[in-house]
Amino acid sequence: MTTTPASPATLSAARARRRRGRTALLVTTFVLVLTIVLSIGTGPVGVPPATVAKILVAHLLPGEHVATWTAAQDQIVWTFRLPRVLMAVLVGAALAVVGTLLQAIVRNPLADPYVLGASSGAALGAVGALALGASVPGLLVSGSAFAGAAVAGVVVYVLASRGGRIESLRMVLAGVALSYLFSAVTGWITATADHGRLPGLIFFLLGSISSATWAMLALPALALVLGTAYALHRARHLDAAMTGDETAASLGVDMTRLRIEVLVVTAAMTGAVVAVAGGIGFVGMVVPHVCRLLVGAGHRALLPFTVVAGALLVVLVDTVARTAASPREIPLGVVTALVGAPFFLWLLRTRPVGAER
Repeated sequence: MTTTPASPATLSAARARRRRGRTALLVTTFVLVLTIVLSIGTGPVGVPPATVAKILVAHLLPGEHVATWTAAQDQIVWTFRLPRVLMAVLVGAALAVVGTLLQAIVRNPLADPYVLGASSGAALGAVGALALGASVPGLLVSGSAFAGAAVAGVVVYVLASRGGRIESLRMVLAGVALSYLFSAVTGWITATADHGRLPGLIFFLLGSISSATWAMLALPALALVLGTAYALHRARHLDAAMTGDETAASLGVDMTRLRIEVLVVTAAMTGAVVAVAGGIGFVGMVVPHVCRLLVGAGHRALLPFTVVAGALLVVLVDTVARTAASPREIPLGVVTALVGAPFFLWLLRTRPVGAER
């Protein structure tokens, strides 16, 4: 099979996209680091950004450091706020990667963990464990969340299979139906749970990382690293999937196998996130879509950008959630919806879906 050499104009456009992608990634990474420092210093007891930076350097870099901060400030920064901010980074990045993978295999910019039932399945498993007396964090909650997401993935696979192939439209329809079913069962468990557990269950369902500790970071960090590594390894196949099943098959991509792999990976990542943060919607939908508008649809450039952008969004949202109504805290999922939904509607109004491709 012969191939037609790319024209100079095409090569120039490709180089321009790569430069734009690198610039966007560097700028967003810088903004993320700055936001992390500012977020750590924000709270009922404020800590100046310079002091936050010095405390972080003292803990992360070996050697003698002259302490110009108090023991209370050190505890606030290192023990309480840094684990929470890092959890926001991991949760946002993981949800963005999950959304990118799902949108690629179903070729729909509205796909996210909720649309395919993974989030609802994970939430059902976690809430069931919590209603039985499990604690967050805990192996029972984590295992139950993963099991719920895995069950959702298996059922979606079975319902979407037809003639030995998985159809993207059937995946979406099956996922939406499962999401409603799992949400109904979750609501029934919540409504019949012990009244003493009810506030915690509702807050968990709406999303929260207020209980984040250093020990809780391992699970979402592992899920993020493995899931992102898989996505980068399959980047060319994901690019081919965006062109349609027939074109992807002509390029040697087994779409049924790819979809099964993605369902397994996204189920694991979603279960890990829901187990530690509860239900946080919208991130997996809007972040990949906006990132494609900025850096294009090529997954080699798109995936690193979505990781950073997803992390940035959730860090910002969590900062608002814990300070806007202080001393009370707003559930994280509420803020993501309040902030993200109007922006996404504006995006749909000003730019047609699919215009980035």
